[in-house]
Amino acid sequence: MNEFYSLIEKSFAEKNITCTSKQIEQFALYAEFLIEYNQNVNLTSIIAPEGIVNKHFIDSLTALKLPQLKTNAKCADIGTGAGFPGVPLAIMRPDIEMLLVDSLKKRLVFLDLLAEKADIKNISTLHCRSEDGGRNPKYREKFDIALSRAVARLNVLCELNLPFLAGGGFMLAYKGPAVLEEIPEADKAIKVLGGHFEQFYHDATDTATQHGVVIVKKIRSTPPQYPRQAGKLEKEPIR
Repeated sequence: MNEFYSLIEKSFAEKNITCTSKQIEQFALYAEFLIEYNQNVNLTSIIAPEGIVNKHFIDSLTALKLPQLKTNAKCADIGTGAGFPGVPLAIMRPDIEMLLVDSLKKRLVFLDLLAEKADIKNISTLHCRSEDGGRNPKYREKFDIALSRAVARLNVLCELNLPFLAGGGFMLAYKGPAVLEEIPEADKAIKVLGGHFEQFYHDATDTATQHGVVIVKKIRSTPPQYPRQAGKLEKEPIR
């Protein structure tokens, strides 16, 4: 863990990310456990220490700079995979609640074990398809923030994320610069699903960060027919 601790401490300092020694320890445990668990369960293709710190941890923390991530926000990471971006944000922001949603149980087993191992108390997991979670009254329109990283094209992503958001909440979709081509394509989906496009936040000077963040505000309730059944979204996206 000492190797990762020093690397994380140095890398975060270079990006002006301020954190406590406990938070650095939590990230170090996360990195070590990710590499260990990945030997048996395919969670990530990025296993080099510098890659994990820069392409997973620092990249996930892009949303820390956004005012939309308010104090005590109730968040859902839709299609969380190995916990990105939800877990790094939860480590840095112990005030927020983070629900990690994924359709593969083996990923959530890893995340539950990680939460216990690294003493991350503000995350929980939900095993379901995003389409089913968005229709479930327990989760529909109950969140302040819905996050996703590298899950789907923006028009599809809106149908997966916006149903989770309460009025006034925000979808924060991590996307590369190529998303500028997807934003016009997603215009109808955003409007139909009750959203309003705010901006694409991207720090062009930060070469370590792979993604910017598409910010969409929920301004009215999502019509009850959305999200549609699994498969329908990708085959017949809202255009």
